[in-house]
Amino acid sequence: MPEGAATVLDAGRVQDFCNRRWDEQLLPLLQAYIRVPAKSPAFDPDWESRGLLDRVVDDAAAWARRQPLPGLQVEVLRAPGRTPLIYFELPARGCDADDAVFFYGHLDKQPEFEGWRAGLGPWEPVYDGTRLYGRGGADDGYAIYAAITALQALHEQGCARPRCVGVIETCEESGSHDLPHYLEGLKPRIGQVGLVVCLDSGAGDYERLWLVSSLRGYCGGTLEVQVLEEGAHSGDAGGIVPSSFRVLRNVLDRLEDSATGRLLPPALHCDVPADRLAQTREAARILGEQAWKRFRWHCGEDGQPMLPVTTDPEQALLNRAWRPSLAVIGAEGLPPRQTAGNVVRPRTAFRLSLRLPPLVDSAKALADVQRVLEDAPPYRAGVRFVPDRGHATGWNAPTFAPWLEEALHAASRACFDGHGFASIGQGGTIPLMGLLGSAYPDAQFMACGVLGPHANAHGPNEFLHVPYARRLTACLAMTVSAHAQALIASHAGARPPSNRHA
Repeated sequence: MPEGAATVLDAGRVQDFCNRRWDEQLLPLLQAYIRVPAKSPAFDPDWESRGLLDRVVDDAAAWARRQPLPGLQVEVLRAPGRTPLIYFELPARGCDADDAVFFYGHLDKQPEFEGWRAGLGPWEPVYDGTRLYGRGGADDGYAIYAAITALQALHEQGCARPRCVGVIETCEESGSHDLPHYLEGLKPRIGQVGLVVCLDSGAGDYERLWLVSSLRGYCGGTLEVQVLEEGAHSGDAGGIVPSSFRVLRNVLDRLEDSATGRLLPPALHCDVPADRLAQTREAARILGEQAWKRFRWHCGEDGQPMLPVTTDPEQALLNRAWRPSLAVIGAEGLPPRQTAGNVVRPRTAFRLSLRLPPLVDSAKALADVQRVLEDAPPYRAGVRFVPDRGHATGWNAPTFAPWLEEALHAASRACFDGHGFASIGQGGTIPLMGLLGSAYPDAQFMACGVLGPHANAHGPNEFLHVPYARRLTACLAMTVSAHAQALIASHAGARPPSNRHA
């Protein structure tokens, strides 16, 4: 071990350091970030001229450059017509191995959405002492700040660390279509990767460290049905001209059983691996009814909430992580009800979003969806499905190496009152994970995030659970330190030491 590189991390000092940094620096930084409506390109066609993605990137990069981390290099990469990206690199200390830790996050945001509670809004941060409300703080503006802070916590104690690199993109909410371009150019600089740390996911609760074991894939597009060249009086055309909405509904019935929500094409399903079934059972045991009660359900006049698809926690978690689902996320051709005339409308169009099980190929699934929807249209109506620009295959994490499993349990117990970590499958999509899984097949993955119960990313009242974020930041530092010890022990030909925390 080179002189000056500590072998044992003081967990209490790590937590104190991370808590101070969150209070003194990260909270104000994220409040400023929330105020910037830096929407992803899919939701802001004028993003380039508006300059808001550039603004949040430049702000984050400027802060990172000011941090007292010797050797830290921070670069903003830009290419014509592409969203900007931050790349940072920190040399190893006391660890000669080539394997780098790769950090990932993003700074682009979802649009406003409606339904924010009184006093809250997407672009005005509100901090109540536990929750920081506003768009993007939890998804995923905190990531670069937490990653750099974790590395500072190691530096402050003089601990060994591997070489660390980071990519913070601004196109994730649009399918990360610019990311492969940058990753290809960065490949020689990134080099060999031993541990991937993705900070863009969620947690089952706020009582322990949660690791994401799988992510669903995504595909989608616009389904349009046209029956007339122009609208016609409903009293004249009704019963002769089939409703475009009815035809669309009929076509959708080929894709989804409307009574159960089960998607019908076999190509959209896969078998659930045995280890994921076991992890799901354990997560269901921990979460119980919170697996479905975590959402804000509509209540009827009798005060009773509506029921979920299933009240079985294990089946609810499997539905979210390992089974396909369909959501209609937008519509055209439907006038506002206040101005709707008695007209048989000429067309109806729905924007469809499909979440795919982790082992389903998204390109093949998209082709099958298009075939199912377009073949043999009812009444020879004009039925067209236009796929979205982006689609992504899901991801299934590799098995934890013994050193990582031990390190994660130790970090979680140190930061979460003795609770070990737990694993959960997430229903969202992070395109990068599949890319990195293919590019670095021998790497370990620490996929995690702050999106726990009621955090409501993409919807109204999104918040960052600040106590969980503080603890997660400390867990990052401890895990990176453990990775360094494992690498040092491996190069010395010894068993990796226990990840002890003083």
